Amino acid sequence: MLSGDHRDLYRGRQVLVTGGLGFIGSNLAHQLVALGADVTIVDALIPDCGGRRDNVAGLEQRAGIHVVDLRDRPRLDPLVRDREVIFNLAGQVSHIDSVEDPQQDLELNCRAQLSLLEACRRHNPSVRIVFAGTRQIYGRPATLPVDERHRVRPTDINGVNKAAAELYHLVYGDVFGLRTCSLRLSNVYGPRQLIRHSRQGFIGWFVRLAVEDREIPIYGDGSQQRDLVYVDDAVDAFLRAGASDSTSGEVFNVGGRELISLRDLVQRLLEIAGGGRIRFVEWPPDRKAIDVGTFATDSSKLSARLGWMPRVDLAEGLERTVAFVRRHLARGGRQGVDG
Repeated sequence: MLSGDHRDLYRGRQVLVTGGLGFIGSNLAHQLVALGADVTIVDALIPDCGGRRDNVAGLEQRAGIHVVDLRDRPRLDPLVRDREVIFNLAGQVSHIDSVEDPQQDLELNCRAQLSLLEACRRHNPSVRIVFAGTRQIYGRPATLPVDERHRVRPTDINGVNKAAAELYHLVYGDVFGLRTCSLRLSNVYGPRQLIRHSRQGFIGWFVRLAVEDREIPIYGDGSQQRDLVYVDDAVDAFLRAGASDSTSGEVFNVGGRELISLRDLVQRLLEIAGGGRIRFVEWPPDRKAIDVGTFATDSSKLSARLGWMPRVDLAEGLERTVAFVRRHLARGGRQGVDG
């Protein structure tokens, strides 16, 4: 377990956030800047991958922001030099998109990750790297709750490539001595999440529909359950992992406090937003084929090792998210138009 306040360790520290214009990456960048870190943000701004410049509004003079594809080694190499910690959140997260365009998913979740790891191996082998993994690599759970010993058997291309990317990080630790670890994130939600469509997470899309007083479609009877993680809690997990030497070579689940059915989740959301309505619809075959059903995460390893625990309950997290989305839609900002 970490001693003292892990956040204090970031003051003056040189940190790189890949995927830093995306949902979790931008929230992490805001936290790091507030903690006094020397922050560099890298994002390729690939269309439909969630990156937006307005996610880091207010940081333009306080962090270095570079639009760079991780596969572009001549531009990437100098950016990894002298960094003490790299939070690697770059990649493709859409399961549906991965099935429709598996080659693109392979490029972004495998080739790009190898490029970053090679850049670190050759130009900054002492850096600590925290990779954004996903619980999707487990596939349909054989037992609940799912801990890190559960077998890995993804249901879609994205899960396969994310599993490979995680293993690349661990192999580069074992073979080349890089200090790498992976956080297997459950369903993360909150401010700055993509809300233009549901392909990168249904929660942000549901919030937008509720705020706009529109119909929210739920596949099947909505009985499938999830544990949701508010983005500030996910960011805290990254900060703790990046501040500890004890995480190297390890994987950790990052799950929520409460298990809730999608039906009950949407009902709570409608009450908080004061609008919207539910419609139950048949499962589209492409979605049903890759759905994992009910999923509950066991995060006890991370709690025991680093003292992490989710602190924002679902009601508070939804209230914060609804308020954020409502403000952005009212301002007609990019998140409301095309984010």
